[in-house]
Amino acid sequence: MKRIRNNHVGVDQGDEVLFSDFEDGGEMWTGNGPRERRKLVKFSARYRVPPSVHVSLSLWDMDTQANLRAEVVAEEVTNLGFHLVFRTWGDSRIARVRMSWLAIGELGFADDWVIED
Repeated sequence: MKRIRNNHVGVDQGDEVLFSDFEDGGEMWTGNGPRERRKLVKFSARYRVPPSVHVSLSLWDMDTQANLRAEVVAEEVTNLGFHLVFRTWGDSRIARVRMSWLAIGELGFADDWVIED
């Protein structure tokens, strides 16, 4: 659990298209084996420390002739942003993906002391 020490809590959110591979024969639609797409997301304001980030699929268009496999995660979370990551593997054919995200964390405020090393 993250404990937030002040009342300056920031909540940021978004919905990002990661890819649409069925239109141009991209690797998520035509490929086989491990595949990954990632997108850098920048927060609308700087958090004091890296926030908690939740991600989910908001659109998943796939072929039902193969097994449906997916992993969706937030990676490399900093106080400025993170990477939205979608992974699939095997013979899964993914036409397009859109992912939603929600970040909750502590914002800085004017009375913060900044001590430099």
